[in-house]
Amino acid sequence: MMSLAVVFWMYVILFAIIGGLRGWAKEILVSFSVILALAFIALLEHYVPFVRDVLLPQKSPTLFWLRTIILIMLVFFGYQTVNFQRFAGKLTRERLEHAILGIVIGSINGYLIAGTIWYYMADAKYPFASIASAPTGNIATIANNMLHFMPPVLLGIPGIYFAVVISFIFVIVVFV
Repeated sequence: MMSLAVVFWMYVILFAIIGGLRGWAKEILVSFSVILALAFIALLEHYVPFVRDVLLPQKSPTLFWLRTIILIMLVFFGYQTVNFQRFAGKLTRERLEHAILGIVIGSINGYLIAGTIWYYMADAKYPFASIASAPTGNIATIANNMLHFMPPVLLGIPGIYFAVVISFIFVIVVFV
């Protein structure tokens, strides 16, 4: 079976390629949609009684699916961007620079998306062993060390709230 760390890096590379093809302006909106999803999940877990009192203490597969569905839905809508022809002069300078920045931001998106899902899977104690089981041996050490640097940990409360505010300031300054 393939290690989740290898799958994680494969997704980071895949999203980097996608980012290079789409460009930085469209990719930055996907980054902001992931940040928004993490903030929404944090709000649900702290202020909605059913999630806070029933799902969160159990670390059940239902909590994993709730988190993952929210993340995937917002990422899906982040990828469904509008046509930026109106902003074309403002957002693009050189095609090579545009693609390189898209690759960088795309790889960040891969980290944000794949890392968040992996963290939620580990938090739910790998609920489906036939697809992805808990790592063992040396791979477990690597995986556990990597989990400390995943987005839900690094962008915990209150950091996620600052990230949302910075994201919206960026959108207002650049896109409006």
